[in-house]
Amino acid sequence: MITRRDVFQAIADPTRREIIQRIAQGSLNLNSIAESFDISRQAVSKHIQILTECGLVVITQKGRERYCEAQLGQLNEVTSWIEQSRKQWISKFEKLDTYLNELQTKNRQDGTK
Repeated sequence: MITRRDVFQAIADPTRREIIQRIAQGSLNLNSIAESFDISRQAVSKHIQILTECGLVVITQKGRERYCEAQLGQLNEVTSWIEQSRKQWISKFEKLDTYLNELQTKNRQDGTK
């Protein structure tokens, strides 16, 4: 059984985010991607493998070359999580703001600062 990697794990690494950004503009072969980074081709291949395992990249064979194409639909999970978290934090900050305003009003009424 093959376990799919988590999309959050894939985007946690800055090199993988950069790879996604580059191939989101158009498919690139493995050599073109590897030339863009100051790490070994083997390290780039490992990053691409992780991106493939989580479904963010699809590799297609065209002749002797292997091309990477972005499949960004998996990022919807990240977007949903961020939006949910944003709403929760906004709610917490609004409650804190209300509480602080209440304290300030009470202090004014008590004649203290």
